[in-house]
Amino acid sequence: MGAKDFFMVALAALGWSGAVSAQAPATQARALPPKPAALETYKDWTIGCDNRNRCETVSLLPDGGAWPDSPVMVGVVREAGPDAAAEVWVSRDTNSGGEISIHVDGRRVASAMSRDGDATIRGPQAAALAIAMARGSALELRMGNRSLGKPSLAGSGAALRYMDARQGRAGTSTALVATGPLGPLAVRAAPAAPVIKRAPLPAATAPAALWREELTALGKFTRCADEMKGAEPPQLYRLSRTETLILVPCGSGAYNFTSVPVIATGDAGRRAFRLASFDLKPGWSEEEARPMLVNVGWTADKLRLDSFAKGRGIGDCGGSEAYVWDGTRFRLIEATSMGECRGAWHWIRTWSAQVAE
Repeated sequence: MGAKDFFMVALAALGWSGAVSAQAPATQARALPPKPAALETYKDWTIGCDNRNRCETVSLLPDGGAWPDSPVMVGVVREAGPDAAAEVWVSRDTNSGGEISIHVDGRRVASAMSRDGDATIRGPQAAALAIAMARGSALELRMGNRSLGKPSLAGSGAALRYMDARQGRAGTSTALVATGPLGPLAVRAAPAAPVIKRAPLPAATAPAALWREELTALGKFTRCADEMKGAEPPQLYRLSRTETLILVPCGSGAYNFTSVPVIATGDAGRRAFRLASFDLKPGWSEEEARPMLVNVGWTADKLRLDSFAKGRGIGDCGGSEAYVWDGTRFRLIEATSMGECRGAWHWIRTWSAQVAE
């Protein structure tokens, strides 16, 4: 075996992905259905990674702790791949700005300028801060001599160790916690993103309004007749020359408004209806046959459909899905989740895809 062959075999054993091996993940990414990842929780930190191994971990309020007057949240985000660096961000419920200093166990480790309550630390300073948080026991954010908050560090080390493992960094010099003697070439490359081809944009003509008989038929078809009474009229959006998306109101709560998506075909007054198809149904779809969208949004020039459920503040805190119309069904292009709220109002991405026109 020559030196070059031996080198390539050694890299393969270390899990390295080069230009040749990158072909397989791309094919697999196109073939596999979307599968958003679940979040993991380690004491007072939650973490999630998407299908491209981009990972983000966020601090939570201590379990059973009271909501502070001015909550502060800290997170660490890192893309996959040997060259990706960690970033640490801070978010406060305020519109003010200024320099924030971050202290671990009483020692100032990093600082950054904040705007509207948000600040991001990048570069070597971010890596040093993430490592200090994983090893430390007390975190404090200050602005001058004033304390802004003390997010819990319980579980931060375990969450960052999970990040190292998920991204294939464990045992390498690029890891934040699970460091080892191997170099960056031993780190896995990011998996290829699924590519979804969007349907052509339709003509700009607006769909014809629903007739009274059609409204009655929609109510029966979707089983939303009672919820439609007193609600805003269904929203109509053109998908193609022959197809129209109809978002039928089907109930509301304190801050969540649900809709059933229907595809209509045919002439006004005599349109036929079918439920919209999804490669992965929205998270609030309680029935097998009926998709349910929450706080729905539509972007006409992208044929993009968004659904996001706002959390209750405790327990499961909601999530969101974004889809694009491919001419036959709605295909998932992004999913996020909050998991356990406990003071974390930041949504973590659990799935992403690229859109081709």
